[in-house]
Amino acid sequence: MADLLLRAATVVDGTGADRHRADVTVTDGRIEEIGRNLTARQVIDVDGLVLAPGFIDMHAHSDLRLLVEPDHPSRITQGVTLEVLGQDGLSYAPADDPTLAALRRQLAGWNGDPEGFDWNWRTVGGYLDRLDEGTAVNACYLVPHGNLRMLAMGWHNRRPTGPELDRMQALLTQALDDGAVGMSTGLTYTPGMYADTDELTALCGTVARHGGFHAPHQRSYGAGALEGYAEMVEISRRSGCPLHLTHATMNFGVNEGRAGAFLDLVDAALADGIDLTLDSYPYLPGSTTLAALLPSWATEGGPEATLDRLTDPAVRERVRADVEEHGSDGCHGVVTDWDTIQISGVRNSALSGVVGSRISELAAEQGRTGTEIFFGLLRADALGTTILQHVGHEENVRAIMRHPAHTAGSDGLLVGARPHPRAWGTFPRYLAHYSRELGVLTLEQAVARMTGRPARRLGLDRRGLIRPGHHADLVLFDPDTVRDTATYDRPRQPAEGIEHVLVNGIAALRDGKPTGDLGGRALRRDARDRLVRARGRTRD
Repeated sequence: MADLLLRAATVVDGTGADRHRADVTVTDGRIEEIGRNLTARQVIDVDGLVLAPGFIDMHAHSDLRLLVEPDHPSRITQGVTLEVLGQDGLSYAPADDPTLAALRRQLAGWNGDPEGFDWNWRTVGGYLDRLDEGTAVNACYLVPHGNLRMLAMGWHNRRPTGPELDRMQALLTQALDDGAVGMSTGLTYTPGMYADTDELTALCGTVARHGGFHAPHQRSYGAGALEGYAEMVEISRRSGCPLHLTHATMNFGVNEGRAGAFLDLVDAALADGIDLTLDSYPYLPGSTTLAALLPSWATEGGPEATLDRLTDPAVRERVRADVEEHGSDGCHGVVTDWDTIQISGVRNSALSGVVGSRISELAAEQGRTGTEIFFGLLRADALGTTILQHVGHEENVRAIMRHPAHTAGSDGLLVGARPHPRAWGTFPRYLAHYSRELGVLTLEQAVARMTGRPARRLGLDRRGLIRPGHHADLVLFDPDTVRDTATYDRPRQPAEGIEHVLVNGIAALRDGKPTGDLGGRALRRDARDRLVRARGRTRD
């Protein structure tokens, strides 16, 4: 007899097909049967609820929060059962001791730097082993290109030598053999921004040979957005590496109404045989660190060198000109408008009073220029300040999410006093605002973008759909009441209408409340281009 029966569910199976009514049974963590009048030892009557595959967050920044807070309420309460980590070319593996120390400082604004935390890994395999000690959700990992560059050649703004490129290739190969599903790049972040097309093409060739994909944070989402996307497509064409365009947006005033031009580029690439997908978040503001606005030349050498450089008045004036007059490459080639930059979090608690304010507001209050506020925060907070950038356009957001290559990703940061509400609200916002309220997507289309479609990109042949034999990563929600409640003022608010979540058959959310049970694990790719269990090497 089956372990669990979900009786009278409205099944939305992740393919985009029309919903249908069925009983679904689960045994030993897998879907056993889909039909009518089924039986099981435990029965939950789910009449009126939609049963969907668990949602897949294709762009997550939970690399540390999953370990610090393994019950992970921000994602479980949204119905997320799998996250893709290692994003934007920067994370915590692979690393050596000096590199890890620098990364902890550089990424404090994204992930925090918890006191007393046990950093007991240096390899991708070691990091995935740590996840296997117990998490609420499953996780896949991308090899961060910035880490490879740091380990092979430090923070230098130049092309790698032959031996340095060989070193990056070897590190990448080992990380992929450890189970990573691909490589991420962060081409507006130090040191990834120093890489040229040839370097990235060579590394993507290695990724392709291992059956992975390239997930770039490309060089510009502003003035050079289309050129940046075209470069990523060309790298894919030259290397044969599948391409997943992360947080695919067209932002800033220069790109208002230009989603069509981006989607024409995507369609042309697909017609040319490029294996291309993309993800986006259903909000207008972006989120990053304040230090990301600096021009690339000012960040060479790493965080300590950057802070030292900013003590020089001549350097500050050069930075000011790049940021306010020329358009810093760190700000996507766009002249920074301080009215669009809102402080969302600080590392130094003495600065907490600035959270929620825009830099233009702080400048007016203090009788200073926006750049003076910028420099003061960078130094006082040791580059740890996070920001929201109010630079998005609603018509672009809607057009991109309609595209058949689209998947969902939150890009959500979980630290700071007022992080972007997408960390807690992305998936119910797709279901409520963009499906039920606006009709941009049907419910079936929205679910497919969050389940079956991303599972195919990740190479998961037993997840992302409701099928017998698939892993029981499942979410049950009320289609009439599901909605996001996280706001910019109160961003850590759980969704409404998400009733039950199973991860590998384990109840992570029951009657809308997290259970604390940890059914998740790391999903690894083996040498045969399949995802496998970390322990026992059981095929996924």
